[in-house]
Formats: sequence, structure tokens, C-alpha cells
Amino acid sequence: MASSSLSTKPFLGASRTDGLSGLRYLSSDLLRPSVQISVRKNAPKQLLIQAAGSSHGNHFRVTTFGESHGGGVGCVIDGCPPRVPLSEADMQFDLDRRRPGQSRITTPRKETDTCRILSGIDEGVTTGTPITVLVPNTDQRGHDYSEMSIAYRPSHADATYDMKYGVRAIRGGGRSSARETIGRVAAGAVAKKILKSLAGTEVLAYVSQVHKVVLPEDLIDHDALTLDQIESNIVRCPDPEYAEKMIEAIDAVRVKGNSIGGVVTCIVRGCPRGLGSPVFDKLEARLAQAVMSLPATKGFEFGSGFAGTFLTGSEHNDEFFTDDHGNIRTRTNRSGGIQGGVSNGEIINMRIAFKPTATIGKKQHTVTREKKEIELIARGRHDPCVVPRAVPMVEAMVALVLVDELMAQHAQCNLFPINPDLQEPLFSPRLELDNVPV
Repeated sequence: MASSSLSTKPFLGASRTDGLSGLRYLSSDLLRPSVQISVRKNAPKQLLIQAAGSSHGNHFRVTTFGESHGGGVGCVIDGCPPRVPLSEADMQFDLDRRRPGQSRITTPRKETDTCRILSGIDEGVTTGTPITVLVPNTDQRGHDYSEMSIAYRPSHADATYDMKYGVRAIRGGGRSSARETIGRVAAGAVAKKILKSLAGTEVLAYVSQVHKVVLPEDLIDHDALTLDQIESNIVRCPDPEYAEKMIEAIDAVRVKGNSIGGVVTCIVRGCPRGLGSPVFDKLEARLAQAVMSLPATKGFEFGSGFAGTFLTGSEHNDEFFTDDHGNIRTRTNRSGGIQGGVSNGEIINMRIAFKPTATIGKKQHTVTREKKEIELIARGRHDPCVVPRAVPMVEAMVALVLVDELMAQHAQCNLFPINPDLQEPLFSPRLELDNVPV
């Protein structure tokens, strides 16, 4: 038998070169193949990997960073228009609505969530360059998670993060913690300011269900709903009577070390017509993806939602009419303000379901990393019901989608003069932010 050697003789009469690595598989012996490695000079660098899962948006792009028990959390906002008046106070209002320890029905973790803008601002206005926002972590209790270093908490991301990465940040759940949403809320505050100032668009969310306490839809007038109504109680339900029932439901499970879920309703008033794209990037599809990326989300309904399946076409269709100002409107709004994936100017409405908080003060069955079955009582400080603090998170994600779509619409369909017979201007007649011309 001939001895094996590196050779230029093709294996089975042919050779194959991998365009990326320059590997050539060759052999002079069918039984004992050998490999020749050649290095090609000036080979194109094609091994480019986009950062996975931590960025949102195309034109108004937000990347969040940080872990629950690391040095801090925050975001980088890229693509924000220049000359927008902006300060930490613009973000702090919504961060205070999201922060822990704000009432007895939220986690007792004490964090002020005070934000610092590190870049992208000069003399009180945005420069058009990336805006970096940092919120330090100050009230950390890493020892609360000693048991979780070896055992998986039921319905948490502990096991799946190990399955994906082979390693995880144990304290507080790392990136899977809702503390990651600080960056989203900070960026969402900027998006809401731009939407309100340029297009007169308002994004409001409120708690419409806690466990079995369901707020009837006809009790809330979405045309007249105000932020003050929503913020008038600790559960963020705009109806005082139902707010008390919801608080009682949370208190009942809180003292027992248990948890419950609920629903957040979000509306958008004054959304410009024409936002969204056909097929894959329909506006409701982008909204669904955005809000369903929030922790603990388990369901999404838009417009008539699942209830619409009980109607016939003649019952469900939104008939058109022309109002006193010559605007095309719909008499009903079962479409939820979006038709064909594009906004039609009516109030956009959606509902997002949140599961019960996974960490509870009760003994549960689980397994360790070594696959040993054990019982675990998870420690740490957690919300008995996440929905009151989820309200600003939902608003933020909806606003981020809308400002991204607003910029896309301006770039594609409003770059040249619009067709005034069919289209409307995207922006309010008076284009200024806090008296600073844009």
C-alpha cells in the first residue's frame, strides 16, 4: 500500500476549496485522506456577526446594556435627530414610574434609578450623535441568589440561558431581569417627546386587568383619557373603583408570598396616517414584536382582537365617512387604528397580557445544573404583580416603534412633495420643540 502524504492529487478525482477558509481536501490514498491547508492573502473578511437581540429600530436605533446586579444599566440611542432640547429630567419622569420600591404592591428593592446622559447632548440639545444613558445599580443583594447558582428557578430564563450560552449571570437573572427595561424607558421618553412635539402624537397605557378583576372597556373614554387619571393610584388603573379592587387582589397574594398577572391596555392618539409598511413590516406586527419583547409578556391583542372572531364581516367592518373637516374617518374602530398594516389616523389600541411573576415565596420543584431534582424557595425582591410597573415600559416600546416609523415615512414617502389630494403632512404645522426650530 502506498504511503499517505500531502499531495496535489484530487480526492476521488476532484478538489473543493472553501471560499472562506481556503481549505483544500486532497489525498493520494482513498483509505487515508489528508488535508492541505493553504492561506490566501487578502481574503475578504466575511465573518461579520450582528449583535444579537439587544438593539431595536432602524432609523431611531436603541441598544440596551447592563445586568440586574452589575455596575449599572442603560442604553445608547443612535439616529436621534439633532437640535432636540433634552435633559435627564425628560427621562427621569418615566424612570420614576418604572422604578422599584414606589409602593407596597411593587418590589421593595430601593433604587432611585437616577439617570445620567454621558454623550450626544451639548448645551441642552441633541447633537445627532449617539446618546448614552447610564443608570447605576445601588441596592444589590447578590447573596439572595446563592441557591440559584446551582438550581433553576421555575418559569425563569435560568435554564434556557444555560442551554443557549453555557454560562449565565446568576445574580438577579442578569439580562433576563426586568431591570434591563430601564434603557428602553429612557429611550422611550425621548421618542415620546419627539412624537408629541412634531406630530402631536400621545402614547398612554394603563392597567385594565389584574388577575380576575377586569375593567370594562366602555368605562374608559380613550378620547378624553389623561395621564393624571392613570397616575392617580398605585395600580395605574384610571377608574378609581376598579383600581381599589385590583389593589386588594394584589395585596391578597402579596402577603401569601404568591403572585398574579394582568393586562396593560395601550392607546395612541393623534398618530399620523400612513405609518407602517405592507407585508412583513405591518405596523401592528412591529408593535407586537416590540411589546412582546418585554419580560413576562404572554399575549397580544390588537383592535377587536380575539373577540372579533365572534363577529361577521358586516358586523366587524369599519365603514368610512367624511367628517365636518373633510377628513376620511371610520365610524367604528375595530381595526384598532391600522388597516393593511398602515395607520389610518384613528386611535390605535392594543392589549398586552403579563404572566404572574415567576419568583414566589413558595417551595417549588426544580432541578440543578447537574440534573438532580430538588425543592427550592427562591429568594430576592420581586413584584407580586408586574403590570403597574409595566405601564411605562409598554408606552416606551410603542413610542420607539412609532418614532422609527415616522422617520421611515418621512424618508420614503414625504421626501418629495406629497399628493395633497390623498396625503396629509406628517408633522404639525408649527414644527418646533420647546421653541427651538427643527
